[in-house]
Amino acid sequence: MSDTPEFSRIIDIRHIEPKPVELTATPEECKALAKRFNLVSIGHLTATVTITRDGAVIRAKGTLSSDLVQSCAISAEDLPQKIREKLDLRFVPETGVEGGPDEEIELSEEDCDDIPYSGERFDLGEAVAQSLALSIDPFAEGPEAAKVRAAGILGQENTSPFAALEALKKK
Repeated sequence: MSDTPEFSRIIDIRHIEPKPVELTATPEECKALAKRFNLVSIGHLTATVTITRDGAVIRAKGTLSSDLVQSCAISAEDLPQKIREKLDLRFVPETGVEGGPDEEIELSEEDCDDIPYSGERFDLGEAVAQSLALSIDPFAEGPEAAKVRAAGILGQENTSPFAALEALKKK
């Protein structure tokens, strides 16, 4: 298995220009991302960002656009979705974590959104792919979900992720 992400777009920080950059996934990349994110399909994925640099900190601001099809969490019917999201990505140099693996560290709100990179390159495509994944509703329900529940095929109590645990508890 390759370590290269499905939608990899490597940016060299030495050649950053403050002009819009457009990233568009190929049909093969869309298919691979759909498989990775457990989607029926991804029709297109495009991001337009302007990359700026402040010392070692890189910002990529712009928009993400995708048309995809996911399955309804209840009825499994296909649900076409249009994703339109603003992007504000912050890439920072990778630094060693002080302390041991069991030691608590404090992160500021800004630190939580930092994407570490090492050397003089970072993968903007993978950051866009992860942003897409975060924008997908994992519990999307289609118009047939209510009918499925009403028919008793899948009762309301079974729609919870903890339904299986609840059933075991009753035994």
